[in-house]
Amino acid sequence: MSQSLSAGLSAGLGTSMSQSLGTNLSAGLNMSLEDQFYWAGVGLLVLWLAVFGLALALTRNGAVHPGPATQEFGPEPERPAVVALLANRWRSVDHAAAATLLDLAARGLVEVRQPADDPAQSTVHVTGKEAADLTPYERRVLARITEQAGEAGAPIGAIAFRAQERASAWNAALRKEIVAEARLRGLSRSRFAPMLSGVLAVAAFGPGVLLGLGGTTGGHSIRGAIGVGVLPSIPLMYVLTRALGERATRFGLERAGHWAGVQGWLRAHEDFAPLPPASVAVWDRYLAYGAALGVTTQATRLLGFDAGDKRRVWSSYGGVWRPVRIRYPRLRPGFGATPAQLLQLAGAAAVVAVGLALFAALRQPEWAVTSGPDASHSLRRPGLLLTLGWVAIGLLAIAAAGRFGRWTLFLAFLATMPGNYASGHGWLIHGMDSSGPLPGETAAIAVFAAVTACYLVLAVLERRAPHTVTGEVLRLEPRKREKAPRFLAVDTGDTDRTIAWALPAGAPELAPGSVVRLAVSPGTRTVRSVELRTA
Repeated sequence: MSQSLSAGLSAGLGTSMSQSLGTNLSAGLNMSLEDQFYWAGVGLLVLWLAVFGLALALTRNGAVHPGPATQEFGPEPERPAVVALLANRWRSVDHAAAATLLDLAARGLVEVRQPADDPAQSTVHVTGKEAADLTPYERRVLARITEQAGEAGAPIGAIAFRAQERASAWNAALRKEIVAEARLRGLSRSRFAPMLSGVLAVAAFGPGVLLGLGGTTGGHSIRGAIGVGVLPSIPLMYVLTRALGERATRFGLERAGHWAGVQGWLRAHEDFAPLPPASVAVWDRYLAYGAALGVTTQATRLLGFDAGDKRRVWSSYGGVWRPVRIRYPRLRPGFGATPAQLLQLAGAAAVVAVGLALFAALRQPEWAVTSGPDASHSLRRPGLLLTLGWVAIGLLAIAAAGRFGRWTLFLAFLATMPGNYASGHGWLIHGMDSSGPLPGETAAIAVFAAVTACYLVLAVLERRAPHTVTGEVLRLEPRKREKAPRFLAVDTGDTDRTIAWALPAGAPELAPGSVVRLAVSPGTRTVRSVELRTA
């Protein structure tokens, strides 16, 4: 009985599966060529993601088993920069540059002095001692220190770069050199084999090609088909490039476990973490390895090889190192504007002041509907009349200022919303009954009248002869808008504070550290001309 039932179920299941397979096959054969390309593209996309996920799972780093706490580095210890790569799980080389500087100091190539109680006032000096066994990344760090310190030394804060682009390029090159050293010692390897990463990179364009062919066969334009084809390749290449990196070898995991034991021994000393950089004279290479392992917090905070603080920059212009504080006048009226732009802005402010005054003087209570069946949905509601008037004046001012953008009308629509709920805003209803400007309108008229006068005065002052400023470029900071003038901070050597100038967008690039002579307009802080000079 059970055997016959099983045989019947098997026969029925086999029949149903064969019928389903035949139905799906015939449906697939009945699909248009366009649909076949689309489904093939989706299938290839799913396959790529599956292979990529499997590759990620198979190339994960193994677990690091910390060894016993020890103060021994080992017979042939890795340099602190390589230890930083191991301590950061092969993902980054954070603190590697600071650790290398401290290691150079421990080996006598660099000297760190702390003349006062504040560790931030420490200075770094190059001793001139020769060393033949320096690695490429150690030579890079030493070259940066020599560039800034010279023969007289420099504050440790002066090691930081003044431009983000240069800092990024320098640190990227440093990481490549550290990774090369780790691979040479058998501690690290590429996460994906070259063949696997190459196949994944080429296959990432496969789904896009099939989807693009589907769009072409479907009668879509070539431009649309190309857009559909390129679209899936962008995120695939992004996730692939993010995944490319380093992973541990078996020997690398063993050494990482040993250095985790050193880290535990260093952390057992409570007074080790707040040690200043100058304490390398007492702690020798332990301070460098503590920085690489993330234990020495204060030393790594003070020894930065990044873009530095854009509001506080160390400068030696004038012969003495000192910190110069920079202020960026982001809300200054007319900052970086030409005389024509100042007149345009004055006209826009005048439109608001005059428009509000006329609107307040001309409006009458009879314009509004406050009762009756049309009071709730009529365009003559008091609140809606007021908000429409204010928004119309604002749109005229924006148009006069030349700042009309694609979001302007949408924001103007949102600004009229309070007028649609006048029942909840009684002051809007009573506003139409008032004669003359409302208190808020009076304040706005006064403010925009003052702004108009300010821009007109600035436009008149721009006709004066420019002032001359000579100094060293501290920083050149971009703005969010490409056409907006950039911030140019210059140290004139006679003050510890400076206000950034407005360098027009079309002006040439100025490297931090170069000496320039500027012709400027103090009112708008606009740079009219730039002349490079020798230091």
